[in-house]
Amino acid sequence: MKKVSILVPESAVIEAVADPQYMFSVANQFLQANGEQPLFEVNLVGLNHEVKFNNGLFSVHTDYILNDAIETDLIIIPALFGNMKTAVDLNRDAIPWILNHYNKGAEVASLCVGAFLLASTGILNGKKCSTHWAFYNEFKETFPDVDIMDGSIITEENGIYSSGGANSYWNLLLYLLEKYTNRDTAILASKYFAIDIDRENQSAFMMFSGQKNHNDVEVKKVQEYIEANYQEKITVDDMSTMVAVSRRSLERRFKQATDNTIIQYHQRVKIEAAKRSFECTRKNISEVMFDVGYTDTKAFRTVFKKITGLTPIEYRNKYSKNI
Repeated sequence: MKKVSILVPESAVIEAVADPQYMFSVANQFLQANGEQPLFEVNLVGLNHEVKFNNGLFSVHTDYILNDAIETDLIIIPALFGNMKTAVDLNRDAIPWILNHYNKGAEVASLCVGAFLLASTGILNGKKCSTHWAFYNEFKETFPDVDIMDGSIITEENGIYSSGGANSYWNLLLYLLEKYTNRDTAILASKYFAIDIDRENQSAFMMFSGQKNHNDVEVKKVQEYIEANYQEKITVDDMSTMVAVSRRSLERRFKQATDNTIIQYHQRVKIEAAKRSFECTRKNISEVMFDVGYTDTKAFRTVFKKITGLTPIEYRNKYSKNI
């Protein structure tokens, strides 16, 4: 019997508590329907016997409080809600419990921004991790010793798992289910819950908004210029002249402030504009390509797929409101 403990944190996203409980319970039903014994013993554990959500609108009754919790093979840390620092502070008393069981051999999985609580334990230092794409910058600033995997849906390292944003955590749950049972059971669950079992990244969902949470005035001027003139040909030398900073210094400062080179930043702004055009207009691939300043179809397709994980045609067919 695989003992699964779903942590019920303060300030959690309630669906991220309910969904793993639901999936592992349904998996037991699948196994029994196939003449096998149920595999998962699923328990909700928390700092208190009752944990309230959404200003008391909902509450979850835990099976155990942390100090009384039975031994476990897998700990699931659900997504947190609201300000991440505040949410982690509310749940700091859970950290020794997580560490204790991990050190005794339990595996640990974080769902979405539950990665902030997982990283606060210190066990992610020097290891890979994924989280919601919108929180990458905050996560990197808060946990510089963790290797955040840009775009990843799932990471696994030394018995520690993490997932990408929002419903991406279903892919991690299916991944764990396949690991603990078999491919057929995971496929059956993916069909039951209508989840794409093999989605590998969250790039297509990512919206690029330039990193401006810094105090470098010249870098911000370059960012603003690129965003206002992304259709034009922009060179590093031109930007260097514009802000009266040496090319080498500007490149170093820009990378440090935005985590992108100037060329990468220009490409991402272009592709973000192309994505919006595919979503909201009836323009064809060539029209959009020219609108955002590309003249080479192969180059446009290559950069678009590198950033979004989809070709321009795949993206348009998936997200256009006008098809």
